[in-house]
Amino acid sequence: MTTGLAHGADVPSPKTPTDTWIRRALGDRHDPPVDVPGQASRVQLARAAGLLYLVVAVLGGFAQIVRVTVYEPGDAAATSANIVANATLVRLSFVADLVQALVWLVLAVTLYRLLSHAGRNVARAMVVFVAVSAAIASLNMVNQLGALLVATNQSYATAFGADGSDALVLLLMDLQHYGYLIAQLTWLWLFALGLLGYRSGMFPTWLSYLLMLGTVCYVVDALTRFLVPSFADTSAAVFVLPETVCEVALLLYLLIKGVRTTDATTLAPA
Repeated sequence: MTTGLAHGADVPSPKTPTDTWIRRALGDRHDPPVDVPGQASRVQLARAAGLLYLVVAVLGGFAQIVRVTVYEPGDAAATSANIVANATLVRLSFVADLVQALVWLVLAVTLYRLLSHAGRNVARAMVVFVAVSAAIASLNMVNQLGALLVATNQSYATAFGADGSDALVLLLMDLQHYGYLIAQLTWLWLFALGLLGYRSGMFPTWLSYLLMLGTVCYVVDALTRFLVPSFADTSAAVFVLPETVCEVALLLYLLIKGVRTTDATTLAPA
């Protein structure tokens, strides 16, 4: 009897939770044990992540507001004139976006430390998605800087003529706009974060699902603008609400609540 039990101990139970099988399929069981933060450390990490996310939101929001203010799709002269009139703001928005990209990477590492025990491969994927998106967004800022240089440097107007110079400014801002949408396609990090929050029980179920829904909205919105440009305005109007709500909800939850004080080793929500 004892021998049979010992032999059967190595055989997976048919009642093994689905999440356990997923972790095994992903290879998590081959990793060394993860140091699970204590309750106080979890809350501190979550609040730190919330503060970092706040910096990302403020800097990124400022940069986007400036771009929307100066960018007039289809109107080269107006776009160029707006950039000249707001050259300092455009330059500040350029720097703000670069800084927020670096802070975003630190945020991803902080969230990895907080949630990696719920699935290291998923947590690694989250960091990779952030790194790729931040890299695309940072390189894309060259287009905005180029538009600023062309609009404010008279030598370009001398070489290409006023109309040619304005057209080049608009082209660079168009490229910046679409480059931003390309970066948006890699915002699958929110889906991975929602999955980690769900499995660990550190986020409430509604927030985890909201983050995953937000990811779908971001991706569908970007694809719609590429594939059906005539519906770009409609797509933006439809998806802006869930996109904004999911990120604001995450920001407020991290700052105010931190995380749920459940057992950090749990792989399903409490």
